[in-house]
Amino acid sequence: MKMFSNFGRRGLYRSRRGVLLGVCRGLAEYFDFSVTWVRILTVVAFIFTGFWPVGVLYLIMALVMKPAPAMPLQSEDEEEFYHSYADSRKMALGRLKRTYDTLEGRLRRLEDVVTSRDFDWDQRVQGRS
Repeated sequence: MKMFSNFGRRGLYRSRRGVLLGVCRGLAEYFDFSVTWVRILTVVAFIFTGFWPVGVLYLIMALVMKPAPAMPLQSEDEEEFYHSYADSRKMALGRLKRTYDTLEGRLRRLEDVVTSRDFDWDQRVQGRS
């Protein structure tokens, strides 16, 4: 079976030549299907599920799937380097989320102080401490 012969050799990627985020073309290339049929099945699924379930799944797949390498990977070393680079984006997003969570915590503490009953606005506005 040609379809299952190359699962171990290449990964599931979003295609850089796709029409809308490259998910359908990436799935078609991975499973060795015609991209036209994958797109037709996707549109039919959009219509019969009421758009939201398949739409949300499509967006999640677009976020989770790594973009295809710009150049074909020739060796395992290149493939390992590409995956480490793609994973570093996830680490950067994790750092960004931690920074956001820290700032949000600081803002909440500030709001708690300013909105507490003990905070004397009259003294603060007139400049007396």
